[in-house]
Amino acid sequence: MPAPRIGVLALIALVVLLPCLPRARSESCPDEAGTPGMPGIPGLPGKDGRDGDKGEKGEPGTALVAGQFSVKGQKGEPGMVGVPGKMGRNGMSGNPGLPGPPGPVGDKGESGYHKLTLKSAFSVARGTLDYPNRFSPVRFNRIISNENGDYNPSTGKFRCKIPGSYYFVYHASSTDHLCVSIVRDSNKVVSYCDHKVNDYQVSSGGVALQLTEDQEVWLETTDYNGMIGILGKQSVFSGFLLFPD
Repeated sequence: MPAPRIGVLALIALVVLLPCLPRARSESCPDEAGTPGMPGIPGLPGKDGRDGDKGEKGEPGTALVAGQFSVKGQKGEPGMVGVPGKMGRNGMSGNPGLPGPPGPVGDKGESGYHKLTLKSAFSVARGTLDYPNRFSPVRFNRIISNENGDYNPSTGKFRCKIPGSYYFVYHASSTDHLCVSIVRDSNKVVSYCDHKVNDYQVSSGGVALQLTEDQEVWLETTDYNGMIGILGKQSVFSGFLLFPD
């Protein structure tokens, strides 16, 4: 028989016998179970599911009885800001702070008390029965006081060294008519006259003057020059600084 024909017959026999193979195996082989396999690797977690719908409001809880304790719930949402309360009491004073920086230089102040150290005063007396020369400075030859030497007994004049306001005064004893002028730089400022009524008389006069440096002040008589100066019947000329400029 030719070879191709034999091959075709074999293929047909194989096809016919294939349905019978499992049955024949089951009938001829013993019924044994296989070894279980290894567990598989767990899969990755799945995604979270969607939020469920909001549930209905629950029933009110029962009141606690004595001896029971409530369970603290979850923290709620912050409430609305309340109305401001009353102002509290003032707190205690704090400690003093650090010194601040120096301020700007201020304006120049007025003159201080150093001017009180400026002094000028004199008091002199006339010690003679002779009348002074008319229309000339009356000379007082006995020095009672002479601060700073501003009065010159040889000329009978006071010379200003400290500009300011001064007060000048005289007390004169006389045995005849007497007219006395207080003179500043050859200008008569004030004049006083006393006419004879008694054997001995006393007159006086004074004035406040504003003087500048080197101005001079003195006493001067007119034709009525009956001024004397002896013990018990003195004639005195005085002056002093009230306040400096």
